[in-house]
Amino acid sequence: MSDSDSTSPTTVVNPVTPGPRKGLFGRAIDSFKPPIGQNGFTPERTKAAVYPKNAGMDPEKGQKPDGVKTTVQGVSDDDEAYDDNGGLHRALGGRHLQMIALGGSIGTGLFIGSGGAFNSGGPGSVLIGFSLVGIMLFTVVNALGELACTFPIQGSFSIYATRFIHPSWGFAMGWNYALQWIVTLPTELSAAVLVIKYWDTSTSPAVWISLLLGWVFLVNMLGVRGYGEAEVVYSMIKVIAILGFIILAIVINAGGAPDHHYYGAHTWYDPGAFNNGFKGFCSVFVTAAFAFSGTELVGLAAAETANPRKTLPTATKQVFWRVTFFYIVSLLLVGFLVPYNDPNLLNGSGAAASPFVIAIKNARIKALPSIFNAVILISVLSVGNSATFATSRTLTALAGYRQAPKFLMYVDREGRPLFSLLIVIVFGCLGYINLSSSSSTVFNWLLAIGGLSVLFTWASICFAHIRFRQAWKAQGHTVEELPFRAAFGVWGSWFGGLFNVLILVATFYVAVWPIGLQPNANSFFLSYLAAPIILVTFIAHLLWKRPGLLHPSSMDIDTGRSNFPSLETLRAERAEVASKPFFGRWFSYLC
Repeated sequence: MSDSDSTSPTTVVNPVTPGPRKGLFGRAIDSFKPPIGQNGFTPERTKAAVYPKNAGMDPEKGQKPDGVKTTVQGVSDDDEAYDDNGGLHRALGGRHLQMIALGGSIGTGLFIGSGGAFNSGGPGSVLIGFSLVGIMLFTVVNALGELACTFPIQGSFSIYATRFIHPSWGFAMGWNYALQWIVTLPTELSAAVLVIKYWDTSTSPAVWISLLLGWVFLVNMLGVRGYGEAEVVYSMIKVIAILGFIILAIVINAGGAPDHHYYGAHTWYDPGAFNNGFKGFCSVFVTAAFAFSGTELVGLAAAETANPRKTLPTATKQVFWRVTFFYIVSLLLVGFLVPYNDPNLLNGSGAAASPFVIAIKNARIKALPSIFNAVILISVLSVGNSATFATSRTLTALAGYRQAPKFLMYVDREGRPLFSLLIVIVFGCLGYINLSSSSSTVFNWLLAIGGLSVLFTWASICFAHIRFRQAWKAQGHTVEELPFRAAFGVWGSWFGGLFNVLILVATFYVAVWPIGLQPNANSFFLSYLAAPIILVTFIAHLLWKRPGLLHPSSMDIDTGRSNFPSLETLRAERAEVASKPFFGRWFSYLC
């Protein structure tokens, strides 16, 4: 026996012969059973072979297997059964990825939440605040694109935080992100009921909540492909609606509406472009972050993408530009049509408080407000769909890293994380609180839980990217080996991470000294509740597990890493881009 054989334990798993083909009902029942991969392997058995218990590997501590050589009969390192996606199916293509990110971010934050931003900060603050957050988001999605192309693994950014920042911070970020989306589903159902009340005030909210929750559950039970196709349809409707609104807003502004009123930029000097001074400006950032949240879903979907190296770079960069265009242009036009002191912004609720709907109603166009309300309802369904997807995948990934109960790891033969899905749907039943007279108070606190969560997530993505680059260099690799590189490298991540910190500081300022109120605990925690939750989970895990600090030379940069093309292939691809004209090179670089 050689020295290498004596230090590298080998585990052999014999394949299982599949049984006879069953009927439709039998196959439906079997679809809920543990998956059988290539040659009859289940991911659980494969993973047991890859990470034997005596190998000294602790994924929760960011460690990698040391000296373990695994031989699984019939399964090579390139087989999908050997892939580090926890049994999830790689069924998403490029169009799914782009529409998932687009559909997850264009929703109630833009259509309804922006009304509060207009009222508190004015159109000038909204334009500047959303633009700055959009610029910051470009660096975030680039950092995420590099990490996800290199490690297209289940759990994405929460696992990156565990591996490259600190296991306790990864634990806090994972549960922070899961909480952000798990409370989003019942709040979106509540928003949907408010939208439906625009047409129907007689039907009990319980009926609509049951129908909508059942629809979200059905779509997610169709597997990731069904979820992806639903997001394609949702997003196409929203994109067409926003493009239509932009054209309509230009016509209204020029005096082409039934009221024949020319608006121009009148609202920018009467009542004005800014409201509540610097405090009003700071208050816009949280609304902007909430409105842009969901763009990072493209990284979470990497574990279920057929060809991450080809589709993720395009999706991360192009989705940013599209979302920013839709947001900035549409909000600029809304700011020309709706003054920040419009009574409907102050006193409306649900879709009636949407500045988009207010702009159409003020122009005396009768049919379009109902049509746009239907678009808002579709947006609510889309966000609820994304919330279910994001929470279920995050919980399953946390369980795989021993940061959540083990039963949440279960993924059936259709690639559905069943128990995680069921937990999300159970939490969705909080939407029935609408039947209570105190529902608004409860939902305000639910929104507070996820209010700042996405800012911590984005900052963690940037800092995880910085730490990954340090580990990549410390372990003898060069940036040239990476299949996709963030547009502005680690400097872009430093900017994105620190800008998120600045937003958190600005939000803290508004939380302590709220607009129009004296400092009080209730207002503070409604604005800043996510921060103490993250702090408590971080400290609890730190005291419980006592993980050590991660040094770049010992970070795990191998587990789940995609199979890179050869350096010669990457150089040839980059030489082809470099041979393009100047504008072509910049388009490839940024888009």
